[in-house]
Amino acid sequence: MEPSVTAPLSSLRGRKILIVDDDRLNIRILGGILKTEGYVLADASSGEAAIKAYPEIRPDLVLLDVVMPGINGFDTCRALRAEHGEDCAPIIFITAKTASDDIVEGLSAGGLDYLPKPFQAREVLARIRTHLVNRQLVEQQKSLVAQLSKANEAKNKFLGMAAHDLRNPLASIRGLAEFLRDGVVGELTADQVDLVNTIHSASQSMLVMVNELLDVATIESGELKIQVSEQNLSDLVEKSVFLANIEAAKKKTLIELESSAPPVIAHLDPAKIQQVVDNLLSNAVKYSPPGSLVRAVLTCSDSAALLAVRDQGPGIPEGERDKLFKDFGQLSTKPTAGEKSTGLGLAICRKIVDAHRGTIAAENLPEGGCEFRISLPLKT
Repeated sequence: MEPSVTAPLSSLRGRKILIVDDDRLNIRILGGILKTEGYVLADASSGEAAIKAYPEIRPDLVLLDVVMPGINGFDTCRALRAEHGEDCAPIIFITAKTASDDIVEGLSAGGLDYLPKPFQAREVLARIRTHLVNRQLVEQQKSLVAQLSKANEAKNKFLGMAAHDLRNPLASIRGLAEFLRDGVVGELTADQVDLVNTIHSASQSMLVMVNELLDVATIESGELKIQVSEQNLSDLVEKSVFLANIEAAKKKTLIELESSAPPVIAHLDPAKIQQVVDNLLSNAVKYSPPGSLVRAVLTCSDSAALLAVRDQGPGIPEGERDKLFKDFGQLSTKPTAGEKSTGLGLAICRKIVDAHRGTIAAENLPEGGCEFRISLPLKT
């Protein structure tokens, strides 16, 4: 039974200690010291016996003699560590050897501490208690991580379900608003057109948010699937720039594309990378003042395709760089025309680029503004 994360660290009674020593007198002495603390004791007379008995006993700590017939304590320690890995109990060597070389060898073998002979009761209890408390802390940490992982999994499932169920109604509202705005069911008055435009704008903003929530839930649940193939990245970026310029024109902003010739060919998932490019261009327009110039520069090196998007916005505020590319990591800077932002777009971009084994970064430009850069391998 796993300990509760709220269990007091002082509750060490009942912890199991395996004493490995070929000298029965040492076992009796240690047993007399440890039983006063309520520990459960088991013993083995050789390294081979300890290795065999360990899985059944499952001790919380091992006291291991160094000099024994058969395999010595150092080799026994290595064998236990190799077999049980991170779950292996802490091992304390008991020995009369206190030379520096012996201590180094014991620590190299995986031991955590030494108990010198002859035993001093207070020292024995203090050292053992320290390592048992440390082990208890590790167990509690693992238990907490497992609980958090389950909670995060449930959160992702809920987000995915909610976003999926909301997306279709919102798309319908947006589509119906477009029908009304375009006069499909009859001419509208100026006031009605304003109302319909408000409905369309609000439903579009909500649809973007829902899609981002669904993307995050999908990615964090490990269900992000990328279909990589050889693609013309130049054409993909050109298409994104063309479409982004339509929205940018509303702010009298222009996006210029500088692309190397011949075309840049890379191995990527076109839909996912276009999502990344669209987001970077949209952000550049969103945070640049009206009438700005946004530049998209596409080049390639011997091994990677490189895209830089440079805006004329306020840049990344000092001390807020750590918020970039994190879920809901909104900066103090605001869009220049009241555009909406969920703080999810860049986090999604990073996860998509990571899935392509690429990199994404950002830095402020000396002349003002900010540059976002992505690098994608030319080959998988």
